[in-house]
Amino acid sequence: MSLAKYKEKRNFTSTPEPQAGKSTFPDSFSFVVQRHKASHLHYDFRLEMGGVLKSWAVPRGPSLNPADKRLAMMVEDHPYDYKDFKGVIPSGYGAGIVEIWDKGSYHGIDEHGKPIDAKKLKTALKTGNLKFSLKGKKLKGDFALVKLKNAEKGNEWLLIKHRDKYAVDQPYDSEEETLKNSPINKWLAENKKPLKKKPVKKQ
Repeated sequence: MSLAKYKEKRNFTSTPEPQAGKSTFPDSFSFVVQRHKASHLHYDFRLEMGGVLKSWAVPRGPSLNPADKRLAMMVEDHPYDYKDFKGVIPSGYGAGIVEIWDKGSYHGIDEHGKPIDAKKLKTALKTGNLKFSLKGKKLKGDFALVKLKNAEKGNEWLLIKHRDKYAVDQPYDSEEETLKNSPINKWLAENKKPLKKKPVKKQ
């Protein structure tokens, strides 16, 4: 898996983003969710695979509610060391603030929830039906990334929580799970741009 597109989009004389990183091949792989205040506030969902981070931009952030089907736009692969990146991208592509919202380990699973190896995991990615189990601080349990067929841009996926003991039925807002004094929230407060919260629907 290549990082050519990642490197092409960035000027490493100005950005603090990592150019590369050591890949590891344990039984369980790393995942990270980064909250990113660029031109628009969004979440970047990344799964280690084949020595790089397969990456999706999730505008509304992940959800623990199985009823939510969160749009996830697949973007270029990122280097393995990006899982630890947080800070300010000063200019150019992705300029803004990056903070780590959640991180941990994961492993691929089949349709029955049984663990699968790295080879089957890559096959699932290629077929556009990727199932996995997360072990993070906020995100736990089984999820799926499903590629939308015949979509306009061709990189549209849905991030969906499976129903398990970690699933919730109440509305889930990733923004409510952020620290009030996080770098992004401080910037929003200083620039008088409070986060807009959607009203909770009455059951």
